[in-house]
Amino acid sequence: MEILLFMCGEGLGHTSRCLALGKEFLAGGHKIYFGAYGNSKKLVEKTGYQAYEIPREIKLAGKSGIFDIRKSIKETLKNISPSEFRKLQRLIEKLKPDVVLSDGYYIGILAAQAKKTPVYFIGHQFNMVEFFQKQDFLVTVAGKLVKSFYDHIFRSVDGIIVPDYPLPYSVNRKNFTLTKSINNTILFSGPLIRCKYSEIESKTFQHPNVLSTIGAFGYRAAIFWRLLEAAKLNQSIHYTFISGPEIDSEQFSKIPENVEFTGFTENPFPYYKGSDLVITAGGHGTILESLSFGLPVLSFPDEKHIEQENNATVLEEEGYGKRMSYLARPEFILASIREILEGEEYYKKTRKLRELAEELDGPATVRKFLEEKI
Repeated sequence: MEILLFMCGEGLGHTSRCLALGKEFLAGGHKIYFGAYGNSKKLVEKTGYQAYEIPREIKLAGKSGIFDIRKSIKETLKNISPSEFRKLQRLIEKLKPDVVLSDGYYIGILAAQAKKTPVYFIGHQFNMVEFFQKQDFLVTVAGKLVKSFYDHIFRSVDGIIVPDYPLPYSVNRKNFTLTKSINNTILFSGPLIRCKYSEIESKTFQHPNVLSTIGAFGYRAAIFWRLLEAAKLNQSIHYTFISGPEIDSEQFSKIPENVEFTGFTENPFPYYKGSDLVITAGGHGTILESLSFGLPVLSFPDEKHIEQENNATVLEEEGYGKRMSYLARPEFILASIREILEGEEYYKKTRKLRELAEELDGPATVRKFLEEKI
């Protein structure tokens, strides 16, 4: 079987789970092609695979920790081009895949359907209309158009793969509102993680060690600097900061002795295994990776980014971690860190999720599912 994997490049969580699928398909004797752009394409290539350049589809924008839907719409509209769509069609014509998997990348679905190639959607966000609610008239109208579009997509694909724990454990369950008519096309695969916990050799850290994936620039910069201030308040807690792919960690000076910058890494899993807690935004991918390694999460969702806020709310409701605000003071951040590090109940629940992720083996589940379908 030959599989073409398209991936959304807005956040590397999409890329990481596509890499997990690629690894699994190759191990199963299948041929895999990756379609990606931007930092997503760079990560695929750093991992050792070839990637075909595909058009950017959406562009997320914000400021000071707040997601800006109006600006995001404007930036996204700049990327829409019939010629770019034809490029996708030509890529499908060239590769002639048996099936297309499209992870959060909608025009890839349309291109596959135009070429009458079986196509499956991979996604964790199914109520995007919430982003457009409580906005001005034009944004609300845009939201209705977007809803009509993605409702059509969900009805027309050959199947939907949700890369999350099955209900009631699903982190994305507040973002999951699909009509009953398509329920039989949905597969909860379990987390799509590139490496199993049992396969990874841990990084050696002083403990307790807090792993942070909050970047230093962009509209999350304020959180980054507050985390550094929180680290200074208690030198007995150690911190490891994994920065974004375009951030040079050597630029930071006068950092506390209990803080280490690693720069960007294409393989964060040894860091997960060696840590006691993860601090991240509200993205689905990093949250699922953290929970699959048995780690509680302090989640700082982008304000007004409904999907991230919902993910963080589920973390707190289920006792897998805490939902934080980008306005949180360093003293409150430290108190929240200590509460989790000293609270065994958090670890009981996240260890259960680690065991469940191993049992589900999401990548193998998707491979077997497609082998039966194609």
